[in-house]
Amino acid sequence: MNKNQLFRSTRVRLAFCYATVMGLILSISGLGFYRVVFNAHVVALDSEIESVAGTLHDTLEPKLKKPGKLDSTVQQLFSNISLCENVGVKCIQQKFNNGRHFIGVTNHSNYYVRFFDLSGRLIATAGRYPEGISTVFSNQKWQFLKDSKGEDYHQITVGLHVINNRNTKDWGYIQVGRSLKEFNRYLDSVKLFLALGLPITMGIVAVSSWCLAGLAMRPIYDSYRQIQQFTADAAHELRTPLAATGATVESGLLMPEIEEQEMREILRTLHRQNQRLTTLVADLLMLARLDAQPVTKQQEICCLNDIISDLIEEFEAMAIAAGILLECSLQGNQPLNIVGNSDQLYRLVSNLIINAINYTPKGGFVKVFLNRNDYYAVIKVQDTGIGMVPDEQKRIFDRFYRVSNDRSRSTGGSGLGLAIAQAIVRTHQGSLSVESELGRGSVFTVQLPLNITKVKKARSISLEKLLHRPLRKSE
Repeated sequence: MNKNQLFRSTRVRLAFCYATVMGLILSISGLGFYRVVFNAHVVALDSEIESVAGTLHDTLEPKLKKPGKLDSTVQQLFSNISLCENVGVKCIQQKFNNGRHFIGVTNHSNYYVRFFDLSGRLIATAGRYPEGISTVFSNQKWQFLKDSKGEDYHQITVGLHVINNRNTKDWGYIQVGRSLKEFNRYLDSVKLFLALGLPITMGIVAVSSWCLAGLAMRPIYDSYRQIQQFTADAAHELRTPLAATGATVESGLLMPEIEEQEMREILRTLHRQNQRLTTLVADLLMLARLDAQPVTKQQEICCLNDIISDLIEEFEAMAIAAGILLECSLQGNQPLNIVGNSDQLYRLVSNLIINAINYTPKGGFVKVFLNRNDYYAVIKVQDTGIGMVPDEQKRIFDRFYRVSNDRSRSTGGSGLGLAIAQAIVRTHQGSLSVESELGRGSVFTVQLPLNITKVKKARSISLEKLLHRPLRKSE
């Protein structure tokens, strides 16, 4: 399986996992939403029916005279009431138009009212009484019923009493029912919404999951490409000195006799290529250590003035040989100290100076500035070199990268100098940036954090070690 197939299959699996998890979450959320809507409407419906039944109960009880009998005064409260002689016998409907009908509840198409005596016999019905509904009495408070058409009804049963001056007798029961047609229609619309909305949402989730999987895989893919590029660049850099060494050895073996001078030239070539290999391997090992150790552990007080002065003196001969003016500008007379690793800081500044010298033509200059602000020590390395275009400025800190893909040996180096400088700056929790203009030079700026507390602590530790150091015999 090639890399494209591998990443594509991984992306598919990752998108499938995203979509599956989101599908489960959406399904559970949809079910929960439906249950919440259902329960909320059931509670509201029960409250409505109970309120109507309670109002009827409170209105009827004072007018009831005899158990199981509906007086004319009670009957007149309903606009359409049907009295039943016996169970199974068709009820006789009576209509009253005296304007005293009870608030029109029984005229509402959703409600019906039934009266039962204490023996469970149906006495009368009112309202929009459904056909084919069961007339078998049950004293359960809440019931769900169906009529002959299969429509659902929800009813409540409330006891009625005859209230006299001194005592109270049971009269019978009143049942108030409500049609669930509107309720079921609303629930059906909710189900339809969920049934249609969930697949559409899942389609959107699937597309989003594919895009998110691509975004999640992009850093891994970029890292994989960087590893591939790094491997190819490292192989290229290692192959050049190895090829030169192999060619030199083969040419020496083909000579029947080797004079001392020729032998020395062969050894010099081998030594030079060996040094290149050693330097390259050392740089790679340093980068590996810096990557594995994001914050430097060997901390000490480092005087940046001394480091820059020593490096200017060290590279002065190299600058003179290249026909370049090398100088420095140190602000103030007080030494600028930070806490860090002096060897790494030497390497940081030396890499920037060497890079500036290598890319500055004869007659130019390289100048190193040391300054500070409220929070950082600032080191700037300015040159009048070849400069860079903006696209190259984004890549110069990549490993093995050279400006304009220059792999000639005119500028020397392996392309790891700025990558090492960047890694060292990061271990010191600082920043490294570049400003450059093609044909007019570059300015590299290093900012290293100042921490006076750490400096004082490191200074006290150094003094304590000095005081407790055992004296040698020579002292």
